[in-house]
Amino acid sequence: MNSRTDLRNLTQDELVDYVESLGQPGFRGRQIMAWLYRPGITNFAEMTDLAKDFRQVLSENAYMSSFNHPLTERSKDGCVKFGFRLEDGKMIESVLIPEPDRNTLCVSSQVGCAMNCSFCLTATMGFVRNLNAAEIVNQVCAAGDFLRAEPESERIGPDRVTNIVFMGMGEPLNNLDNLLKSLSILTEQRGLDLTNRRITVSTCGIVPKMQILGENSTANLAVSLHAVNDETRDRLMPINNRYPLAELLEACRTFPMAKRKRIMFEYILLKGINDSNDDARQLARILRDIPCKINLLPYNESPTLPYRSPDHQRILSFQKILLDARYSVFIRSSRGSDISAACGQLARDENADLS
Repeated sequence: MNSRTDLRNLTQDELVDYVESLGQPGFRGRQIMAWLYRPGITNFAEMTDLAKDFRQVLSENAYMSSFNHPLTERSKDGCVKFGFRLEDGKMIESVLIPEPDRNTLCVSSQVGCAMNCSFCLTATMGFVRNLNAAEIVNQVCAAGDFLRAEPESERIGPDRVTNIVFMGMGEPLNNLDNLLKSLSILTEQRGLDLTNRRITVSTCGIVPKMQILGENSTANLAVSLHAVNDETRDRLMPINNRYPLAELLEACRTFPMAKRKRIMFEYILLKGINDSNDDARQLARILRDIPCKINLLPYNESPTLPYRSPDHQRILSFQKILLDARYSVFIRSSRGSDISAACGQLARDENADLS
């Protein structure tokens, strides 16, 4: 492992402290932040408003990490799945979802996942380790490099990442410190200059950490619900044994957010398990006093898991009950399923060929 300091693992305030530890005035840290995420900047020699001797000191003590030469797979619908090899040889995946007016990147926060949700392929990996802030942010940087290198004629959306969803591998709130650091870098004007309203953090329901997230970030919150009673949710999501539905919903009611904002509840529809009209009516009841939107996700089937997706008419019937109850309800179209890039399908083989 590299013994030098990875500057992409530092927030702007931490960069200020770092340069002061090298005997430099704090404003040099802000100057460095303005260079670190500029496209095409790969070494300190290119940071031309820093003194040459200081650039030499930086090169001896620090470095700028990046994800180079990722494995890429393109779906027939335009999605791109990236496989990134980390410094310790572990693998993670991200998914770029292009649309004419935006590019959404689904990023990972951990190698594997400890939540063991029974319908998710990532769960079959088990938990390996947390990603540091640089490993989170570098997914965004690499996707941006990919978009800028694409011929304009082949590009579906803009030439940059515009939206980020923490819905890849891992449970973001179980890596809260690095999540918050990465959010600071992503939204820093001198960093990647994204707005919090275009960033969504998804959780399966780590109740105590939801409050901490809301107190320290204005990013959007998505909650993976997937069931309307404890019996079903216990079976699908073991986290429910620790933080049952009543606790989770109370955490959603008290989640700190602006009046105009709403929580997004994610609900995977599993045939014969959670997709009945009674389930829909119960969902409408339990969310009644929470400002929210509902995302319905037809299950992305896998031959190694026992679940199936309901037919289209069942999905529409479920949605109609919620619409009639005056909820904003969206049926998320599956993207990237032909390259195993759809929701719940990320499970990277560490021996994958990155050549």
